[in-house]
Amino acid sequence: MFITVKYGAGCWELVNPWCSLVTLTAHLKQRGQIPPDAPLHVLPVTIALLAEDGHLVSLDKGLETSSTPSMGSSLLQERRTYILVRIIKGEDGAPNCYESLLENLDDQSPELAEELRWLSGLPAMGNSPRRRLGTRNGLQEQDPPSRSRRVGSIPSKTR
Repeated sequence: MFITVKYGAGCWELVNPWCSLVTLTAHLKQRGQIPPDAPLHVLPVTIALLAEDGHLVSLDKGLETSSTPSMGSSLLQERRTYILVRIIKGEDGAPNCYESLLENLDDQSPELAEELRWLSGLPAMGNSPRRRLGTRNGLQEQDPPSRSRRVGSIPSKTR
């Protein structure tokens, strides 16, 4: 089993998620150049993986919800492609900010860039109606307070 994780300036890597979430998260933080341990006065950096269909898989939530070591394979789907995302915790009730660690996400996948803007509580770009893609398996991130949840899917590209 493997997944593809995209990050940086067009970088990608095949990753075997049949390991503990602790190991998988540490590896992905290293690849995304996120410091593994933040100083005590700084909030810890959390990461997630955004699937090409718009589902957000928060790896740190998988660590928090289990008393036994969880496997990355329990959260991720085999042979899928994911974008590495940094979650910046909102302070004083502000929504979390979701930042793609893949450069130029707007150019490569405007639908996914729009999904991250929506999750961050930011206004939609352009004049097109907003499509809500959704999150995965009960690991849903909190919706921005003033928005309703709409579920849809990314239209398939035909050639």
